[in-house]
Amino acid sequence: MGFQAASDRSLPVAERYSVAIVTLDEEMFRDMRRALAPNFRVTLAGTESQIKTLIDDADTHGIVLDLESIGEGAGDGIEVLQEMRRLRDDLIMVAITASTASELPLEASQAGADHFFLKPVDSEQLRTVLLQTLEKRALQFEGRWLLDQVENRSAFCGLIGGSEAMRKVYRAIEAVADSNASVVISGESGVGKELVAQAIVQCGDRRDKPYVCLNCSALPEGLIESELFGYEKGAFTGADSAKPGLIELAHTGTLFLDEITTLNLGLQSKLLRALQERSVQRLGGRAAKKIDFRLITATNDDLEAEVKKGRFREDLFYRINVVPIAVPPLRERRGDIPPLAEHFLRLYCTANRKPAKQLQPEIMEILEDYPWPGNVRELENVIQRMVIMSDGPVIVAHHLPQHLLSSSAASHEAILIPEGGVDFDAEMEKIEIAYLNAALRRTEGKKSAAAALLHIDPQRMKYLCRKLKL
Repeated sequence: MGFQAASDRSLPVAERYSVAIVTLDEEMFRDMRRALAPNFRVTLAGTESQIKTLIDDADTHGIVLDLESIGEGAGDGIEVLQEMRRLRDDLIMVAITASTASELPLEASQAGADHFFLKPVDSEQLRTVLLQTLEKRALQFEGRWLLDQVENRSAFCGLIGGSEAMRKVYRAIEAVADSNASVVISGESGVGKELVAQAIVQCGDRRDKPYVCLNCSALPEGLIESELFGYEKGAFTGADSAKPGLIELAHTGTLFLDEITTLNLGLQSKLLRALQERSVQRLGGRAAKKIDFRLITATNDDLEAEVKKGRFREDLFYRINVVPIAVPPLRERRGDIPPLAEHFLRLYCTANRKPAKQLQPEIMEILEDYPWPGNVRELENVIQRMVIMSDGPVIVAHHLPQHLLSSSAASHEAILIPEGGVDFDAEMEKIEIAYLNAALRRTEGKKSAAAALLHIDPQRMKYLCRKLKL
């Protein structure tokens, strides 16, 4: 399913994309077909069997869904939209409705709609939106295809790197993926701990089940409890309706908690109880609900040190630290820098609609010399910046951030001798002039004193001043 970038890119736009209009309003369909016809193959679907045929057809690239054409109203249309998105994550989905209910745009977006229009629909605007979104999606798929060719020897479930340090991580992921054991992923900020968590899920038997993430440091302390455990209507001021917590939403699947050490001791106690009893009780609720979930946590702190300091419960530590996986910092796997840099280079060239670029060889030396305190995230940001800021097909050393240039011996060589080379005699003459002028200023123009300062013969000093017209 999806875009076949390698072959479709050669076709004219009118033959490349197929869009289906799901509606019972034939007049609206005719108007849309007239507007879309110059660029799209447009088909009408009004029955369940026709919709199913479209979903199963890999050549269907987009669907415009009239929410009122399904069931009893827009609510039924939202459910169908959600099901279509579940079946095809590559489709461009546009929801249209006559309802002005304020909650509909958000519900449509959460169900998987890329765009939302109120009737009457401006068909020309719809055509523009579809074209732009489909072209962008096609570029993303093409970029993904290109990356697959480059990375197939140094990648594992979205992780990139063929170093022994990363292969050790891959082996740990494979070993733990099919178990229900709790995992703690440790490593410095920016090393890719969340990617490791995703790889564990992708390799395991819960891959098609819910995957729920929470960065524990991203929410105020007062909100984390209600987010994790949910609440009943009236549990506190503002709780106008019941809401399931993230643990509940992760039922049959995986819960990933990043920066787990930021949870206070009270929340740690509640999380421990949920893990021990495999059940959760909402705030304001009286009954506990059994939950089947797998817990993966991540931290850039030393958990054992936090336990000794009394900031992390020892019993929770032993409960979650069944399988520890340490992700190495980038400076300890420098051999992975070239494939990572190439990955981000191709990714951001594609994302920014720029022709493929190359890195000057000296740049790779500079990247490998740098200690990368921000790890892979910092490398990604640097490559993205260079793609955006450079116009030519080759990215050269001066496009690098200044702090990378000043930290690298290779960068000094690149600055000293640029790609086009230098006039050695002219450069040496500049150096002579600079030293002679500095010495003459220091000695208030006295050549003999300047010669002594430079440790050269006074006669040579006079000769150089005549030669350089000083």
